[in-house]
Formats: sequence, structure tokens, C-alpha cells
Amino acid sequence: MSAEKDGAGQAGAEKDGAGRTARTWVGPTAPQRLGILRRTRSVAIVGASTNPSRASYFVATYLLSSSPYDVYFVNPRATEILGQPAYASLADLPVVPDVVDVFRRHDDLPGVAREAVEVGAKTLWLQLGSWNEEAAAIAEEGGLDVVMDRCLKIEHARFHGGLHLAGFDTGEITSKKQRLAR
Repeated sequence: MSAEKDGAGQAGAEKDGAGRTARTWVGPTAPQRLGILRRTRSVAIVGASTNPSRASYFVATYLLSSSPYDVYFVNPRATEILGQPAYASLADLPVVPDVVDVFRRHDDLPGVAREAVEVGAKTLWLQLGSWNEEAAAIAEEGGLDVVMDRCLKIEHARFHGGLHLAGFDTGEITSKKQRLAR
């Protein structure tokens, strides 16, 4: 196997049968994720966007309206997001965030992990679709909990009965199309 970086950006990583980087890191269980969320008081969203069609905007809107967390935005190109100040980096925040929720490109994740360790955050949370074992190793070696490939909004809502807020929980478990009563 070559030490070149593969499509996932990891040098020399094992590949599965489909040519994807094999996942070897094991994340926290559901009860452990719930514990992280219960201990959390502040969340910094790295890669927060001013664009309402972006996932980070949707998550930020949910966290501001439906969670008890103090939410901070990190985006060096924005000055304000959802009426709150945006900061250029984690180091510029007025608090040390408990959770660093990351919406950044794969190659940026190890750097964000280093920054989270440097500021003293407690958890590095990589959103759905984000998996970077190098970033996880950096964060864990720095004493942080790590969650990857999970949405903070979905996890919070699922543990606190709010999945219906975005239409995820209809209360009906079926694969059949519902018919309207006549």
C-alpha cells in the first residue's frame, strides 16, 4: 500500500473492499453521547454559515431556539450570524467551549482538532459525513471526547424528544404509504 494520501486524505490508511478508507476508530455509545450533551453548556460552531441553506445554519438555528446551550460562531469571513457575533477562530471566543461542532472540509479537520485542544475544549464533534481518524487521534491525545459522523442537532433532538421539530419523527413506524381518510 502506498503512503500517498487517498481520497479521504489519510496517508497509508487501510482500505475496505470498495476502496474506501476503512474505519477503525470507535466512537462513544448512545449513553456516552447523551452524557456529553448533558455536561455541555457551550457550543462553538466552526464553519458556521450565514447561508440559510447550509447545514450549519440549520443546526445553529435549532441550537439557539431549542437547546439550553450558549452558542458561538466561528467564521473568519463573517462578522455576525443569526444576530450574534462571529469570531475568526476558537482562540478569539470569549469562553472556552465545551463542544466544538465542526462543519469544515475533511483536510481542515486535523487543524481544527489541534485548535480545539489548544483552547481547552472538552469535545470535538464532527458533523454527519465528517470522519477523520487523524483529527480524532489529535483530540483524544489532547484529552477531548470525540464524536464523528453525527449531527449535534439530531442527537440533541433524539435524546430530548424533539425530532418531530424537523419532521423526522412522525410517530408512525411503517413502510406503507398512508392513505387519507375520505
